[in-house]
Amino acid sequence: MLQRFLTSTLLLIGLTLSGPSMAQDEPSTILDYAMAERAMAAALEEARDNGWNLTIVIADHNGLPVMLHRMDGASARTYDIALAKAKVVTETGLFSGEYGRLLEAGEIEEIEGGIHYAGGVPVMLDGEQIGAITASGAAGSEDEQVSLAAAAVIGD
Repeated sequence: MLQRFLTSTLLLIGLTLSGPSMAQDEPSTILDYAMAERAMAAALEEARDNGWNLTIVIADHNGLPVMLHRMDGASARTYDIALAKAKVVTETGLFSGEYGRLLEAGEIEEIEGGIHYAGGVPVMLDGEQIGAITASGAAGSEDEQVSLAAAAVIGD
């Protein structure tokens, strides 16, 4: 019992001490659920208007999904691709297609678990990247069109 208490106490102290260093990397505005809802509605509308069945991811500045939607008819593999695009966008601040072009030209390092397909865009607000929106399931330019429509609802 004492060992469990000490372990819990040390874990709590460690988390408390590591917390402030993590907060320094956070943008002044966090991409929250309400923002994600608005962006997802715009993304779904754009996809449906064009007859595209996609997986759409709205991720925070760490690349973690705030909201994810796999439309009926979207291939199962689009899930992993959309998440990999979010990883690339949040780690580089680039559109995923631009990352692909730079990677092919040898001008940027490869991101482990990333993907070079177009369709992921950064979400910018007041000059800060607060997240990423990605889509997968159509042609890269079409995925990007959906992501841009969604990002326009949130950012600048």
